[in-house]
Formats: sequence, C-alpha cells, structure tokens
Amino acid sequence: MAFTSQTTLAHRVEVTGIGVHSGKPASLILHPAEVNSGVVFLRTGLPGGVDRLIPARHTLVSATELCTIVGDTSTGAVSTIEHLLAALSGLGIDNVLIEIDGPEVPIMDGSAAPFVDAIDRAGTRRQAAARRYLRVLKTVRVQQGRAWAELHPHARGFRLEVEIDFDTKVIGRQKTAINLDPQSFRKELARARTFGFMCDVEKLWQAGFALGASLENTVALGDDAVVNPEGTRWPDEFSRHKTLDAVGDLSLAGAPILGLYRSYMGGHRLNFSVLEALFADRTAYTFVEESRRETGHAELGVRAAAYAAQND
Repeated sequence: MAFTSQTTLAHRVEVTGIGVHSGKPASLILHPAEVNSGVVFLRTGLPGGVDRLIPARHTLVSATELCTIVGDTSTGAVSTIEHLLAALSGLGIDNVLIEIDGPEVPIMDGSAAPFVDAIDRAGTRRQAAARRYLRVLKTVRVQQGRAWAELHPHARGFRLEVEIDFDTKVIGRQKTAINLDPQSFRKELARARTFGFMCDVEKLWQAGFALGASLENTVALGDDAVVNPEGTRWPDEFSRHKTLDAVGDLSLAGAPILGLYRSYMGGHRLNFSVLEALFADRTAYTFVEESRRETGHAELGVRAAAYAAQND
C-alpha cells in the first residue's frame, strides 16, 4: 500500500514585514529541509552573533499571551508564530527551516494568506519518507473558567469545531467547523485576519503589545461596528481566525493530527494546554503512518501548489 510522503519546499522563499506586537521589522526565509527534520526556526540577529535553532514543538513554548512564543525570551525566541505555522500545516508542509532575523514573525495582513502565497512561489517537493501522524485515541479536555478545549478520536483526518461567544453585537456567537486539508484551508481559513478591540489598544500599548498593529493588519472593532473601511472578509471572520490560530498552535504537536478538536472561547493558551494534556497521557495517542487513500494530505498539497503555479 502507498503511504503519504513527507513534503518540503522546492525552493527557498523570503518574506519581510513588521511584528504586530513588537513593531520591529523582520525578514524570514523559508528553506527546504531534510526528511524527519520537522519545522525549525533559525533565530539570527542575536547579540554576539550567536544563532539559535528552535524546533516548533509544544515543549518549547514559553508564552501564550496574545500570541504563541517558542524559545527562551532571554537568549533567543520567536513570537507570533501561529499564522505561519498554520500555513505550513494547512498546506501539508512537513519539513522546513525558517530563518528569521528578528524576534517576531511578520504579521503581514493579519492572516495566513501571504505565507500561503510565499509557499506557492517556492513550490513543494515530495520526499522519500512516509509521513508520521499523531492519532488521538481517547478524549482529553482542558477548561479555564467558561472556556474549554478538547481533542477527540475521529474516524478520518483532522476536523476542527471552534466556537466563540463575545458580548458584543459586532461578533456575538460564531462557530467554524472544517475538515482540514489544503483545499479547505486555502478557501475557508487562510484569509481570516486577526482582530482586536479599540477600547483595549491603550492598555495593550502600555503592556508592550500591539505596537505594530494597524488597519492594514488587524480587524479593529469599535463599540458597535468594524472600524476597517473594507469591513470583514466573511461575516464570521472572527471564528475563522480563531480556527486558523488553532491550526497553527496545534501543529506544535510535531506531527499532523488525526482527530477532532473542539473549543469554546479558546485561544493560544487553551490550544497549548490541550496538547500538554494529550501528551501527559501516553494512552491518549499514538503515532501512525496513514495510507494516502485515507488522508490524501500530501497529494492535495502538491496538486494545490501545482495549480497555483499554473495560474500564477
């Protein structure tokens, strides 16, 4: 039986921009990587000229307040990694070296779409090794106040059901449910932008956050309306973006998940916490190599990249 191959980039590609929280410029280069290397950040531009390799793994998460950070913030870390990781995971890229010369991944337009475009420019390449998946065997749950997140066994592939409930008519109660594959990621999640409330801006600035935020990279919410003149990309762009964040955060498992993720009023901390809960119970998961007939993940990723190249 044929197995799904691991996938990397065909060529290197560069992306530049500013960090939404730091306001600092950063350049990142996505490099092809060898089989079984996974997603790894190469943090450059550090004092003393010492570079650091930081694997994108949940065990190296150092903070989850407003964004996800991997690495030691005192010696070299990378923040706001979730949108880039979502693009890589959503398109089925297993192995990539991410060289970055600043402390924060560029926010771009607040979504994963610019990273999807960069991956399409680079192209993808199948590798001579089978992809390993993380299969959820039993339900794990974490709860923080009224917010909760769960991972469940699921018959096929990776499904996400993400619900939010804000006490403002601009958002209200929204739910996004999606069976994740490269086609659905491109169509349903990639363009969903980050969002924030205007009433929180001054408080965030005082705490050192949102220093690079603008209407170019954030959906800004007033008391009863979206401030951005173009409005939202979907009526439920807010729950779609929370789902996008979950795809990126959950990729820190280190392997594509075969299971169902459900959350209510979740965020980076809960996404991370449910991974911790899963890995804390050795009977709750196993690693498997799934047949292409069942998942089709890499095949879909290659087809989507080829289609994009033909229509560029």
